[in-house]
Amino acid sequence: MIRHARVLPVLALAPLLLTACGSEKAGAPGPSASVPASAAGPAAAPGTGELASRAQAMGVAPELVYVTEAPGFILAQQSVGVLGDDGFSATWVDGETNALLRLAVDRGTVTADTCPDQPVGDMSGEHTTCERDGSAWYRTGAGRHEYALPEEGHVVRVSAETDAVPRDVLRAAALAAHRPDAAETDRLLPSAEPAPSTPVERGDLPPFGDGAPDNHVDVGG
Repeated sequence: MIRHARVLPVLALAPLLLTACGSEKAGAPGPSASVPASAAGPAAAPGTGELASRAQAMGVAPELVYVTEAPGFILAQQSVGVLGDDGFSATWVDGETNALLRLAVDRGTVTADTCPDQPVGDMSGEHTTCERDGSAWYRTGAGRHEYALPEEGHVVRVSAETDAVPRDVLRAAALAAHRPDAAETDRLLPSAEPAPSTPVERGDLPPFGDGAPDNHVDVGG
């Protein structure tokens, strides 16, 4: 079962400052195309390089970091964060409709036996329907739908509200999910370097003596 992400609430993301992720947009696949278990291109080694250092600084396992894209959707940078123990989560927002497209990657698997027991969108207690689509699962429940792509030791999920994002757009985003390259890593993950601290200048500190604030009160208070 997916654990709750330690990120900002999804419904609060739309009005936040948005950062574009990628310039090429994925088109919807034809009806005869199947969703592969991995639609990613060649992936960088997860334990080395900038991706690893940035992911580990966030508490995310480097091998669980993915990125996706969909026409009209841009990354909500504030949504990027940890899912559960060391999983990854990020949300993309449609600039015109404010529809939300969530990518979530966590350890585990999805099978015909376990699929109905795994709620869509972390909504426990809701009925879940599962439909095989190639090597992926199309899942619906609690007013949301999702494509779940089982990988080796983890599952890549792309989900949205059913009435906000059409299935073909959701499917295209699932097909586009992949391990980020160097440029995508730079846009997706915050720097591993701590932000520089700038001393705060006090305007009420005198330039002489012990530097204590001048709290002198004139006659009459």
